[in-house]
Amino acid sequence: MLDIKFIKENPEAVKENLRKKFKEARLPLVDEAIALYEEKLAASKRGDELRANRNRLSKQIGGLMAKGQREEAEAVKAQVSAQADELAALQQKESTLQARLTEVLMKIPNMVDPSVPVGRNDEENVEVEQFGAQTDPGFEIPYHTDIMAKFNGIDKEAAGRVAGEGFYYLMGDIARLHSAVLAYARDFMIQKGFTYCIPPFMIRSNVVTGVMSFEEMDAMMYKIEGEDLYLIGTSEHSMIGKFIDTITPESSLPLTLTSYSPCFRKEKGAHGIEERGIYRIHQFEKQEMIVICKPEESMDWFHKMWRYSVELFRSLDIPVRTLECCTGDLADLKVKSYDVEAWSPKQKKYFEVCSCSNLGDAQARRLGIRVKGEDGKKYLAHTLNNTVVAPPRMLIAFLENNLSFDGEKYSVRIPEALRPYMGGTEVLTEK
Repeated sequence: MLDIKFIKENPEAVKENLRKKFKEARLPLVDEAIALYEEKLAASKRGDELRANRNRLSKQIGGLMAKGQREEAEAVKAQVSAQADELAALQQKESTLQARLTEVLMKIPNMVDPSVPVGRNDEENVEVEQFGAQTDPGFEIPYHTDIMAKFNGIDKEAAGRVAGEGFYYLMGDIARLHSAVLAYARDFMIQKGFTYCIPPFMIRSNVVTGVMSFEEMDAMMYKIEGEDLYLIGTSEHSMIGKFIDTITPESSLPLTLTSYSPCFRKEKGAHGIEERGIYRIHQFEKQEMIVICKPEESMDWFHKMWRYSVELFRSLDIPVRTLECCTGDLADLKVKSYDVEAWSPKQKKYFEVCSCSNLGDAQARRLGIRVKGEDGKKYLAHTLNNTVVAPPRMLIAFLENNLSFDGEKYSVRIPEALRPYMGGTEVLTEK
């Protein structure tokens, strides 16, 4: 959410930002926000005048009563009463204007970084760099759920009976591999200096609207009926919410956290080959990284964070590439975002496994996350987040890139970095 004072001083820049994001339909919101703000200021100014006049008249009443001039005092009291009615109406008007202004501001996107390429959607994202060669094992790789089935590692049919589409049972070596990847990712981030956290898996509505746009909320979040609680779609939500209405000493920054959680998503509009298996599902587990820092340090942390993801995937022998999200593919709160994509030998293409985002002060403004500088002045922090690993997608990339076939049976090689988390196992063999 942008500062209304910034919008008032830079209306054309804000409108140009909307055009870059191909959200021309929202252009009238800029002028509406300014008009609401000015009307609210006028109401506030008139209210201040009335309050000052009330204080003056109250003193005048006391003086008149002291002199015995009751008739004159009653006339002044009538003025005070009339102005009290006007003041009450103004206070109600201010409240109504502020509610509408907040609603409008929530729909005006954050200013994207000047370095972000202009593009309409994800098809116009720009490749930054590739890491590792695109592998071709020389044999036909089965679909990822078929690979898991060869190791007695998945049961979607039973999950369908229990919970419906978009769920699964993981079992045996595949379930152990899933847990091993999460444990390895946890320790990988701890070694980078991040503090490990397990957050609440439900959050209140004021946190939801603080961390994401209304569009994202509608597409992702599950509401707990009868309560002001939502299931989290990623631990970023509750981890950023941890700092709601707080003031952190500047000397304590940056705050670097890595969190584990299950995630719950509606996944509206899912379609295509990736959605047949466990690429898009309603429930999964994830290791996340969160940074809260000074504004001047946020871009440095942005580049560190996505490189951590690349380093982790390469340590597991998975080729990846980094894509920069174009303006039209950026969510409303994001200043800049990179997707890290893993190579799929089966599909002969890359697919998203991590998303690294710098949100500037947008979340901090909505949630009241402030920093107290050494000079005593307070300012808004910058917030960033990035996926470490989300094992359903990670498992697809891992299995496809570490799969072998001897003409009769399939096996999966366990990279050296992961073996301690698999009890020393070097190879998984087909059941």
